[in-house]
Amino acid sequence: MLSEEEREELKAELVQLEDEITTLRQVLSAKERHLVEIKQKLGMNLMNELKQNFSRSWHDVQTTTAYKKTHETLSHAGQKATAAFSNVGTAISKKFGDMSYSIRHSISMPAMRNSPTFKSFEERVETTVTSLKTKVGGANHGGGSFEEVLSSTAHASAQSSGGGPRRAEEEELQC
Repeated sequence: MLSEEEREELKAELVQLEDEITTLRQVLSAKERHLVEIKQKLGMNLMNELKQNFSRSWHDVQTTTAYKKTHETLSHAGQKATAAFSNVGTAISKKFGDMSYSIRHSISMPAMRNSPTFKSFEERVETTVTSLKTKVGGANHGGGSFEEVLSSTAHASAQSSGGGPRRAEEEELQC
């Protein structure tokens, strides 16, 4: 419990502290206005300050060991990923080349054409061709089934076998 005299002293001290705080706020506000005036005279604005702070911060980040190690690791990973994608692309191209050879030779080999692998491939190609026809033309253009296309290709190959090497290259490009 405080005596009446102590209470009065504390109240007086409280009023004095509040007055000092008010005075300090006024002084601070005046100094902030003066700071803004000086910056305006120097051509400095908030955007320029933000840019400078960001540039300084970004430079500080780039010079850290963690950033350098992360950058090096990600660059190395990117190079590895590029090499891996290149290898996958090469493998896919080779596989398509092998399939092209296999398809051309399987036309005369019914056992291979009846294999599950070939049937699966045939179904996928038919689905893709049908989908493309629908998207491009909106209707069936009478191109026939995959089976009919293969038969007509085999027939065309048989007829043009006397056409020389140039003709064979043109047919491969059309397939």
